[in-house]
Amino acid sequence: MITMSDIIREGNPTLRKEAENLQFPLSDDIKKTAHDMMEFLINSQDDKIAEQYGLRAGVGLAAPQLDLSIRLIAVLIPSSVEAEDMIEDDSTTKNDNHDEKQDYDLKLIMVNPRVISHSAKKAALANGEGCLSVDREVPGLVPRAKKVTIRYYDLDGNVHKLKLRDYEAIVVQHEIDHTNGIMFYDHINEEDPFTPDDMTELIG
Repeated sequence: MITMSDIIREGNPTLRKEAENLQFPLSDDIKKTAHDMMEFLINSQDDKIAEQYGLRAGVGLAAPQLDLSIRLIAVLIPSSVEAEDMIEDDSTTKNDNHDEKQDYDLKLIMVNPRVISHSAKKAALANGEGCLSVDREVPGLVPRAKKVTIRYYDLDGNVHKLKLRDYEAIVVQHEIDHTNGIMFYDHINEEDPFTPDDMTELIG
């Protein structure tokens, strides 16, 4: 079981490395790590479990945050009213490993994820972003592409393309950044951190 003590913090050099692509077939250890990452996100969103183990709630986790410099991420975004038009996927369902007790906008493990196209229009969370690897508040807008197309592989080596926008796009871009050695605050305009430009829409 992954806990906060397993997550490395800013300053660790692994968070600034370009992670390596994974080769298929994946080892059992890599698959277990992927499932453990998803389990952590589920646990972190459960109030009782999170309190018991001192977990910070998260919607995404990347392998480099576990000191593993590989291109592997997990995302778990609870469902919202706007879920139906948020996501377009070439697979038959939006979610892998569907949990009957909880619906999600996005529940996926992604291997070697990459942004293959994105909109010129940007979006940013009105309250900024946080990170499980950053124990301090870093104020400021984090502009990201409003719409993205992601290419990724599942644990069996099947390739998928996924179109996302708004919050889901922001979360996945945040996690992919971790596999490229980029932290969320790298995107903040230090001279004017709170004013969006004409191409950026605020969300939330």
